Amino acid sequence: MRVLTVVLSVFALVFGASTVASATQVRPLPQAHAHNDYEHTRPLFDALDHGFTSVEADIYLVDGQLLVGHDPEDLTPERTLQSLYLEPLRKRVLANHGKVYRGKPVAFQLLIDIKTNGVAAYTQLDKVLRQYPFLFTRYVNGFVLPGPVTAVISGDRPRALMESQRHRVAFYDGRIVDSTDLGPGSDARLTPLVSDNWTKLFTWTGVGEFPAAERDRLRQIVSTAHKAGQRVRFWATPDVPGAAREAIWTELRKAGVDHINTDDLAGLQAFLTRR
Repeated sequence: MRVLTVVLSVFALVFGASTVASATQVRPLPQAHAHNDYEHTRPLFDALDHGFTSVEADIYLVDGQLLVGHDPEDLTPERTLQSLYLEPLRKRVLANHGKVYRGKPVAFQLLIDIKTNGVAAYTQLDKVLRQYPFLFTRYVNGFVLPGPVTAVISGDRPRALMESQRHRVAFYDGRIVDSTDLGPGSDARLTPLVSDNWTKLFTWTGVGEFPAAERDRLRQIVSTAHKAGQRVRFWATPDVPGAAREAIWTELRKAGVDHINTDDLAGLQAFLTRR
């Protein structure tokens, strides 16, 4: 037993298990998505500590580096995609024997929003992601090979370039309003996720009754996506604590929306845990 303890201790030191231990026992929440995750005090780790299974990072290509931030003035050389997300995820997955969370494998999404220069940024991103071959879900010659983390590209997405790749380590975030992205006209091997602005599709903001026609539309969107093997996310939903947000989240959960968008990690964790 003592020998086993020593071996595990060495393993933890080598692979960085000490940096992730605090988050390994939390209950993973399949619907929890950390919008603009990098703005939290501890990017990625705060989300993991609250059980989130999807995190969002905005990136810019600057002098060959993929820097993380919402606006150009927010960028600093040390805040790279590798330092904030890829290296911590690599260490965590190694420490957890091939999983982001200990126990039963849970799907984990890294949503990477390219802010500008889509083709150039994606070309560099593709090179970087390939440096982590065991970490990411891959597309190889028509087949999807699951990995601990699935990288999905949002924002300035170079669709033609991604479609042309016979081997990819990232996937495409489609739009719900685009009939080629959602449902029968799509290919979940390229577009496993469809996202859109809530306010462009619905008028309801959580105040009063959810109009029946809009509730039906929400459920139809989710049903159509799920039949095509796709997941659904909305951004720009109300995110101020209170009854309106609670009402929106309740409807999203009931409809089966796969990723509920928030900046309030503790608030969404509490909401989903109660249910």
